[in-house]
Amino acid sequence: MTGQSHNSGSKSRWPQGLPYIVANEAAERYSFYGMKGILVVFMTTYLMDRSGEFDLMTGNEANFWYHMFVMGVYFTPLFGAVLSDVFLGKYRTIISLSLVYCLGHFVLAIDQTRLGLMVGLGLIAIGAGGIKPCVSAHLGDQFDKSNQNLLEKAYSWFYFAINIGSFLSYLLGALFLDRYGPHLAFGVPGVLMLIATIVFWIGRKSYVSMPAVGAQAYTSVLFSKEGIGVLRRLIPIYVLVAAFWALYDQTGSSWIIQANSDFVNKRMLGFEWLPAQVQAINPIMILTLVPLFTFAVYPAIEKLGIRVTSLRKIGTGLFLTAASFAIIGWIEAKVMQGVTVSIAWQVLAYAVLTVAEILLSLTCLEFSYTQAPNSMKSIVMGLYFASFALGNFFTAQVNHFMQDPVAVEQIAEGPTTLVHLGPDVELVEARKFMIEGESGLSWVREEDTVRLQGTFAMLAVNQESGSFTLADVNSREAVKTIGLWEPTDETRVYVNTLVGPGYFRFFTILMLVAGGLFIPMAMFYRGKTYLQDHKQAEAV
Repeated sequence: MTGQSHNSGSKSRWPQGLPYIVANEAAERYSFYGMKGILVVFMTTYLMDRSGEFDLMTGNEANFWYHMFVMGVYFTPLFGAVLSDVFLGKYRTIISLSLVYCLGHFVLAIDQTRLGLMVGLGLIAIGAGGIKPCVSAHLGDQFDKSNQNLLEKAYSWFYFAINIGSFLSYLLGALFLDRYGPHLAFGVPGVLMLIATIVFWIGRKSYVSMPAVGAQAYTSVLFSKEGIGVLRRLIPIYVLVAAFWALYDQTGSSWIIQANSDFVNKRMLGFEWLPAQVQAINPIMILTLVPLFTFAVYPAIEKLGIRVTSLRKIGTGLFLTAASFAIIGWIEAKVMQGVTVSIAWQVLAYAVLTVAEILLSLTCLEFSYTQAPNSMKSIVMGLYFASFALGNFFTAQVNHFMQDPVAVEQIAEGPTTLVHLGPDVELVEARKFMIEGESGLSWVREEDTVRLQGTFAMLAVNQESGSFTLADVNSREAVKTIGLWEPTDETRVYVNTLVGPGYFRFFTILMLVAGGLFIPMAMFYRGKTYLQDHKQAEAV
């Protein structure tokens, strides 16, 4: 059937299906970030085994699985794009995979073991990732040449919806986890995802829905001279943009672990913030700064005679990201020295990173859509989201390989636990020390006794004897233990090779290199703008 003419009117006319798409995105983003924002805290504080005992991950292990999950979420868009463009079309793909998405949330809410975590995250990665390129492209499909002047503003509203959802989820998700536990904290996002799916279904009659083109037509365009040219131009850009996501998504991992330290004073604006709640700073800044940049900053720069192009915005965003990580590295240096730092310094880093996100992420959404031929829009969006996957895969591997296995000669239990590694291991005050698996020792905390596992810190190091006092990684208080050091074949002990601020310095340098390589690439880029023809749309 032909497209609905009521969506193609004058330049001042907004598409009728836009409110449903934006409302759906707000609810879906709450569900995603409400779950994602508490993952690292859950894995390092609440994870259980089948017997009901704590089975906590170390900080590096949690970082690894967090970034592998995010990688999965942003790799599956490639499959969602093919499913949409070749077989089902965007609308049907979004509806079907949203149900898989809902199921993943409810698995997490019911089962707090490692098995439940992996199954739940796997289903969410398939559902959330599969719909991701389709939703962004489906929004763009609602516009044609008659109202293309509204497309940039529509993506701004779309980004607004994302950040309204994420802001609320970061504040409430951490609060639910802290006060009511994982069942409610993961259950609420599941309910919101179900609501998002229903809202999207209600608007089905008002959408412009572009049909699937079929395998033959799809491959003929994808491997045509034009299709190959588009991919050849865009893929190098996405590879460098991946460096941004390698850093940006650490706001949910390494930045939270840093904020959890007792040497970061979390009192701000009259409130004591939970570590995971600090992430809410980013979306509230987005809500404030997007209209400022759209309606004030960009026009002011244009009046100075400087063209504000998509590629210039992306390049600037890369360098600002490096600056944000330099601030976080400075904070980490102070924390390792035992100096208390205000959470306001993290807020400053968030502010710089947020400006970078506005310049890069929002721009890349619109840029990817307009640079793709009409039958390739979902696959190009999928490739853009694959840059998220590549960046998170890189960060996961860094966290995996920066763990240096060490042999423990002895861990002596008592009110102060003494660890003997021998003189061959470099001991640094406040360096992280990690234990995975059964150790035979139990950690006596204020109100309970738990298995001695997770991430700790070195205190009162003695390099000559190769020993140190085991300390709580957040408070630096000596750890009291009972039992005997009896490791099994599954026991693993590590120290970090990238010590303290060196970790963040590594990523800062990575970002500067990516920004430097982007400059000549942007200078020689030659693209073409494509928009949909609504005459080919179908009813749903």
